[in-house]
Amino acid sequence: MQHLTRTDDFSKEEINAILADAKKFSDGVFHRILQDKLIITLFFENSTRTKSSFEIAAKRLGAEIVHLDVAQSSTKKGETLVDTAMNLDAMGPHAIIVRHKNSGVPKILSDNTKASIINAGDGAHAHPTQALLDLYTLQENFGDVRGKKIAIVGDIKNSRVANSNIELLTRFGMEVILVAPPHFLPKTSLRTTHFLKEIIDEVDAIMSLRTQTERHSSQSYASLKDYASDFCITEELVGERDIILLHPGPVHRNIDITDGLLADKRCKVLEQVANGVFIRMAVLKKLIHDV
Repeated sequence: MQHLTRTDDFSKEEINAILADAKKFSDGVFHRILQDKLIITLFFENSTRTKSSFEIAAKRLGAEIVHLDVAQSSTKKGETLVDTAMNLDAMGPHAIIVRHKNSGVPKILSDNTKASIINAGDGAHAHPTQALLDLYTLQENFGDVRGKKIAIVGDIKNSRVANSNIELLTRFGMEVILVAPPHFLPKTSLRTTHFLKEIIDEVDAIMSLRTQTERHSSQSYASLKDYASDFCITEELVGERDIILLHPGPVHRNIDITDGLLADKRCKVLEQVANGVFIRMAVLKKLIHDV
């Protein structure tokens, strides 16, 4: 049984097949290939877009989807996560989609289930389907991404999106530059800077991240406005440059990206949301149908 807990669970060939399937789905070519298949969502953290995206992806392919209400679940009664997963697994689902605030939970569950585990985000560790949809969006805009440069900007140290994108985009030949204040930078061999203006003339794309205020043990900035004065992506910064802007959402308007740039045709945030459905359809096809 194959799982998706990190981007490197899939080979480059497997990812290329997922990207090709997503392209077909985006063209409206899909059938109810997951009819009579059962998928469970197990979200221990709030999510609107990711959960809805997986649900729409599953329903478009004909699958049944069941949401476990974690607030009412037996984990509140002292049952361990592994017990919960094994009990759900005993009911015969084909996949369990998991989001949890602690890093490593999907991997632990994958060692104890027959169903495919799909990581919908675990702590500051990984968010593989987000990185896949980001790669797909970049390829749709650039064609071949090899040799292209992307700046990932913001709270990189606390970002599962950044971790997954760094692994995936570098594997596909992109140069990733990290832009953040010192306390938001992880230990890395990648090129880093604290100043957007240093790299703006050489990058082909910017991925702005949401400040992960819920993952900070202490307040790192006196205010989000202080942060925005250095790291918000603004019209003044971008100018007329031929560049594309990405953001995993939800966007802090005028903190991560200005209102004006969010409305700019170079901003691909809503394109990412649309592509997320096609990528998740392709992942579900691979893990449930193509086995």
